[in-house]
Amino acid sequence: QVQLVESGGGLVQAGGSLRLSCVARESGNNIYTMGWYRQAPGKERELVATVSPGGSTNYADSVKGRFTISRVGVQNIVSLQMNSLKPEDTAVYYCHAVDVRSPKDSYWGQGTQVAVSS
Repeated sequence: QVQLVESGGGLVQAGGSLRLSCVARESGNNIYTMGWYRQAPGKERELVATVSPGGSTNYADSVKGRFTISRVGVQNIVSLQMNSLKPEDTAVYYCHAVDVRSPKDSYWGQGTQVAVSS
């Protein structure tokens, strides 16, 4: 069983910054592609960014140049630095992990609220 523990989030004014972090806790030594998704009220959950164990990153067009995802080597610890936040970034942000050796096995965090005021 894998537990994704998220931290960070909160309320910030437009133009401000926030940092989210997530740790995958498990008893094994599995390695995960990790990422962040978000879900705004009344909308579907959408990809924000992902990072592979090798450090390859992928971003949604809406956050490119503003958000940076990073991880500590191949450790299952990921952060999302969010700069120049906009009101439309307001959402619940979820950490996500996919087992690289068994991609059908994926996990979600409980979610953390990010609210950006105008």
